[in-house]
Amino acid sequence: MNLDEVRVKINDINDQMLELFKERMELSKDVAAAKKEMNKAIYDAKRERDILDKVTRDAGPDLDLYARRFFEALFSLSRTYQSEQLFQDNEFTVKMKKAIEQSPTLPPQRGSVACAGVFGSNAQVACDKLLPLSQIHYVTGFRAVFDAVESGECQFGVLPIENSSNGSVKEVYDLLEDRKCYIVRGTRLWISHDLLVKKGTKLEDIHTIISHPQALGQCSHFLEKLEGVELRSFDNTARAAQLVAASDDPGVAAIAAPQCADLYNLSPLMRNIQNSDNNYTRFICISKDFHVYPGANKISVVTTASHAPGGLGTLLTKFANIGVNLTKLESRPIVGHNFEFLFYLDLEASLADPKVLSVLAELHTSQDKFRLLGNYPEN
Repeated sequence: MNLDEVRVKINDINDQMLELFKERMELSKDVAAAKKEMNKAIYDAKRERDILDKVTRDAGPDLDLYARRFFEALFSLSRTYQSEQLFQDNEFTVKMKKAIEQSPTLPPQRGSVACAGVFGSNAQVACDKLLPLSQIHYVTGFRAVFDAVESGECQFGVLPIENSSNGSVKEVYDLLEDRKCYIVRGTRLWISHDLLVKKGTKLEDIHTIISHPQALGQCSHFLEKLEGVELRSFDNTARAAQLVAASDDPGVAAIAAPQCADLYNLSPLMRNIQNSDNNYTRFICISKDFHVYPGANKISVVTTASHAPGGLGTLLTKFANIGVNLTKLESRPIVGHNFEFLFYLDLEASLADPKVLSVLAELHTSQDKFRLLGNYPEN
């Protein structure tokens, strides 16, 4: 047979396979209904293993691996489809649908917002961008932002969560998992860092540079070239600039945003010292109340995965099966457990999608730990 003739036969087989696939998925729907009635889990490990062993034997040595992978993919799609049937009206799904219905029709523009640092920080700029009519309450540290929101002292809090050059702000992720707040909005800011000193100070005069650990990391290439200079972590870049301005020691410098020079009467000794000009930080706005504002295009969750071979792969396949793109995957060790991990996931998705909601509902039911951090618009 020539190529065209072979393709005709393949097309015919594809048509047959499609009809069989549709018939099989209809039966999967019946299986889901039966499992719901019997209160049985979707995943039947023994049955799947028995079938995989059979098809591996029957396929023969040339095709056994391919046959096994084919059926593994088929089982995965079948489980996802069953989840869609089983979890469309469970407690988690109903709660999310109700939250969406009760959410305001417009993103917030005003309100009290907690912000770590002082005026001139990048977080303050993010506050003005996310909540342009807000009243900012400055606090010390990220934990204090969560405290202010949880206590009701502030309606919102704004925090950095990730930098394109220096990675995640791990303390914020840990607080999100631990505290009862939700992400309701997000934005990205281009971040520029200057080396700020008291007027008249030269580079060779500097013996100490203070700044937030993220800023120090984002400027590591510049800092590596300096000899005999102590790097000191501080809780906020703008507060570091404020400290330098108040110090009597001209040898102390700060890495902070350019606007801090004028605010605190300092000189920008070196400008744009960040490692990359493509230096962006993601900021989030948190609230004690779960809301899904219009335009919500990102979902953040924290979850465990089965602590078994292929457990993480199975977790990720659930989203691949419904065509959802993951923009972040990061693990954090579970304290007190032997090399077991929590996984932070960012998805390009919306809770308005029934397939997405069903997968999250299944994770909420099946995983030891699961927390939906928010479904929010990020511009």
